[in-house]
Amino acid sequence: MDGITPDQARAALDAAGQARRQMAREVGLPRGYWWGMACGWLVLGVLGDLGPGWLVAAATLAFGAGHATLASRLLGGRHRTGGVQLSADVAGRRTPLVVIGMLVALVGVTVVAAIALDADGAGHPGSWSALLVAAVIGFGGPELLRVLRRWVRA
Repeated sequence: MDGITPDQARAALDAAGQARRQMAREVGLPRGYWWGMACGWLVLGVLGDLGPGWLVAAATLAFGAGHATLASRLLGGRHRTGGVQLSADVAGRRTPLVVIGMLVALVGVTVVAAIALDADGAGHPGSWSALLVAAVIGFGGPELLRVLRRWVRA
């Protein structure tokens, strides 16, 4: 360590910090997670329109339990690849809260869209509103999460 100047040490620390920040920006959930959620969202919407109440309740509980199980493994983005696993400190501890908040907001969008479609006289408003939100989730889930994480600095 005698051969390193303070400037070289500072440059090495800066490079390490830059690499850490770059890895933290790469945190996300796999694309398959978002499409799986979109499919579940659409199934729940269709069941809400066509299925009996007990089936809707059971499917909602199953979807919630399945999502919670999967999300507890994937949230934080620490399992993006099998080769790299980040610590929770680097991945950001607020990411699960961001995803939960995003889900709550998407439920709100689904309900508002269904109410608007129903008021307009559309048939199967739950299915159409679920299709709308499922498309948002499937096509834009990773980007939405990235923007929300940046906004809350997660």
